[in-house]
Amino acid sequence: MKNAIFNDLGLALLRIGASALLLTHGFPKFQKLISGNLEFGDPIGIGAAPTLFLAVLAEFICPILIILGYKTRWAAVFPAVTMVVAAFIVHAQDAMDVKEKALLFLMAFVCISLLGPGKYSIDKK
Repeated sequence: MKNAIFNDLGLALLRIGASALLLTHGFPKFQKLISGNLEFGDPIGIGAAPTLFLAVLAEFICPILIILGYKTRWAAVFPAVTMVVAAFIVHAQDAMDVKEKALLFLMAFVCISLLGPGKYSIDKK
């Protein structure tokens, strides 16, 4: 019983903490999108506007869903994929200290996707 409580608290802390931190990167992109400024990098060749939209989805909308614990496992896939692109494409030639943040986010969101939201979430209500 005690371990289950700690596990659920740990999952909530991981889920909420990682998502809140990612929101600090996603909110400026969201503001950029709603202002109509669609200039953005295009690391995978799909165009600047679609890339910005996907970044907003992965770094702003999905973290909100993950904080709430709604469709958590699926929502965590989008930030994880985005961090793969950030670490291994955008920052491929950079030193480890530059790509480290993307790798940490990647590990957090892969863990959230694999483990689920825990007891303290909309998914478990």
